[in-house]
Amino acid sequence: MLFYLVTQRSKPALGLINWSRRVTLMTCFFNLFRKKGSSSGTRLTGVDLDVSEIQNVNIYTYRELRSATEGFSPSNKIGQGGFGEVYKGKLRNGSLVAIKVLSAESKQGVREFLTEIKVISSIEHENLVKLHGCCVEDNHRILVYGYLENNSLAQTLIGAGHSNIQFSWPTRRNICVGVARGLAFLHEEVRPHIIHRDIKSSNVLLDKDLQPKISDFGLAKLIPPNLTHISTRVAGTVGYLAPEYAIRNQVTRKSDVYSFGVLLLEIVSGRPNTNRRLPVEERYLLTRAWDLYEAGETEKLVDAFLDGDFNVEEAIRFCKIALLCTQDSPQLRPSMSIVLEMLLGEKDVNEENVTKPGMIFEFVEAKSAWKQKGKSEENGKLMLAEGKQDESSSSETMTSFATMTFTAICDRSN
Repeated sequence: MLFYLVTQRSKPALGLINWSRRVTLMTCFFNLFRKKGSSSGTRLTGVDLDVSEIQNVNIYTYRELRSATEGFSPSNKIGQGGFGEVYKGKLRNGSLVAIKVLSAESKQGVREFLTEIKVISSIEHENLVKLHGCCVEDNHRILVYGYLENNSLAQTLIGAGHSNIQFSWPTRRNICVGVARGLAFLHEEVRPHIIHRDIKSSNVLLDKDLQPKISDFGLAKLIPPNLTHISTRVAGTVGYLAPEYAIRNQVTRKSDVYSFGVLLLEIVSGRPNTNRRLPVEERYLLTRAWDLYEAGETEKLVDAFLDGDFNVEEAIRFCKIALLCTQDSPQLRPSMSIVLEMLLGEKDVNEENVTKPGMIFEFVEAKSAWKQKGKSEENGKLMLAEGKQDESSSSETMTSFATMTFTAICDRSN
């Protein structure tokens, strides 16, 4: 660190200031992981996270993880996204792990990296992924999770057809209930409550017994019980974003409920929430579900691969629960504990009135928009025109955002 500080003295004053900030951040980041379970109360510059609260995190060397993945061999790569790549690895003790390597251009920055460690290392639940540890050496940021044999719902069920797994109705039911349990735990049992902010099929992993595990807590937000919402820059994935979040930048636990409702429809139907290869009237899963519900033909939404081998009454109930979760008004959506009771048949869904879902059709991928220099700031101002912003959030954390041309927000008069 001292060497770099000396070499920068010849640079302009502004460069010195910027570099000083970077070195301060890197030094704090290094101190965080220098000793497991450190009691240091250090706070990262610009990152409102007390690192002393991060406990029980194993520290791996880059060399260890490189060896575990056979040099990060392409043959061991099991996933890839905007954050980087995921590899299957085998540690020295024989444990199989999933190694999440964040790329230098990752949308998940230091703040999100620390958030993921803090959130998932401090809680444990059968429907949440298990964090083994991490690696921080030089510019390497790596998370080590328990390996889950059957990958994600996105790769095995949702619109895929590339898996040999037979997703029977009981299996789908179990997955829906498991994800609901995990979310209810995050929303209501953990203190402070946790909003995941990126519930989607690729973030639901399956173990050898097809038990679901919610993963990827890089965008998670902690919300005190006295707050109704958090105003923050939009982050998440197209197709799963709740309207109030996309439009007004207000995220609540009900935003997760909306995303779960979309996921629930995907699991029942076996198709992604958006498929532009289909006719316009069938392109969006949520509108398709609403149309069939109004016509009294909800059972037509169920995956044809089940070939009629499913509980019709239960499938219809699950679809209605999904529509309750995706109602336009957040206040009308049930809590996740109520959703769980409905899925288990402990609460009568027929007593509930369903209003039109909130739907937004015009989206733009943030990656291409924010890559254009000069235009990115203008786009950001347009996007952030409404609602108080979380100034500490980096624009790079956005997976996607909605444009201001919302062409199909449902009539709220119903």
